[in-house]
Amino acid sequence: MSLRSRAFVLLLLLCTAFCASVQAQGFAALVSPPRFELATASGKTVRSVIEVSNRSTTPGRYLMHTADWNFAADFSVNFQDELQPDSCRPWVAIERPEVVVPGGGTLRYRFEVTVPAAAPPGECRFAVMIEGAEPSIARRQGLDMPITGRIGVIVYLTVGDGAPDLEVLAPKIVTLNGQQIPSLRVHNSSSAHGRMTGFLTGKDAKGISYDFTPSDFPILPHEQRDVFLTPSTPSDDHPTLTFPVTVKGTLEWGKQRTELNQQFE
Repeated sequence: MSLRSRAFVLLLLLCTAFCASVQAQGFAALVSPPRFELATASGKTVRSVIEVSNRSTTPGRYLMHTADWNFAADFSVNFQDELQPDSCRPWVAIERPEVVVPGGGTLRYRFEVTVPAAAPPGECRFAVMIEGAEPSIARRQGLDMPITGRIGVIVYLTVGDGAPDLEVLAPKIVTLNGQQIPSLRVHNSSSAHGRMTGFLTGKDAKGISYDFTPSDFPILPHEQRDVFLTPSTPSDDHPTLTFPVTVKGTLEWGKQRTELNQQFE
């Protein structure tokens, strides 16, 4: 498997909050979309719909509720049922706490967020959780073990002029899937999450030219995150770089951009 393909698979495996489906005996739910990125103003209400599909042939009963969450250093997502400090979940209303979806059917499930008039610009983040009402059975080492299927749909709601403010702090060289690649340590000093995108090119010590694709993990407010720069060429999407490597181009997030001209060694 190529480095880029492996990196993509890593993204899917690590982003529990952004996953679209979980399937086990007794729990066969598919959810769309896997996340929401919404915007509104203070004093306004925003509404949206999650589609919950049941891929089983029998009816599925699901428990629905909200949760807080955080994004760990290892890119895993941790959900908290307990209300966290400064949580915006009191602003959130969900349609009902329990639903039944017929076998092979799809349910449109509504939720809404009413932002207080006094809310400052920033971001409201929470998850809508879909859980199997009955434990599923997983067979491991000859034993039947009850497990509970669960999907978390992440919601980002930008309030007013909330926007990320990203700053590149330092270059790094990291090992990803057995390959050394360039990386940037990025800090977000604002009150809304951001994601790095952009078009980057560069050369290694052998003079070979590459394109570099920034990883687009969310960088949450007041946090630091590594942004991996995955190399590729027209004929090779998992090249081995020879350091030092120089990377140039434009990094973008939201409506902002910054020029990069960095040597990694």
